[in-house]
Amino acid sequence: MTTLNGIFCEVFDEDSIQITRETTADDVDGWDSLSHTNLIVAVEMAFNVRFNLKDTRTLKDVGELIDLIDRKLAEKA
Repeated sequence: MTTLNGIFCEVFDEDSIQITRETTADDVDGWDSLSHTNLIVAVEMAFNVRFNLKDTRTLKDVGELIDLIDRKLAEKA
């Protein structure tokens, strides 16, 4: 989660962000559709995974993003 938290801080240009599994877009200032796209791209690059549009459109919170990352990493193993 430390790596993911760092990605959030970088994408949203805010060092004080502390994400949890329950964090949603409503909890992060500036989390809109453009920053969501930037976040997904940054996550893909950091974890060397690829998401399809269906995967990312239905995410409700950071916990679901973590689970998605874990699934994609498991598929690569």
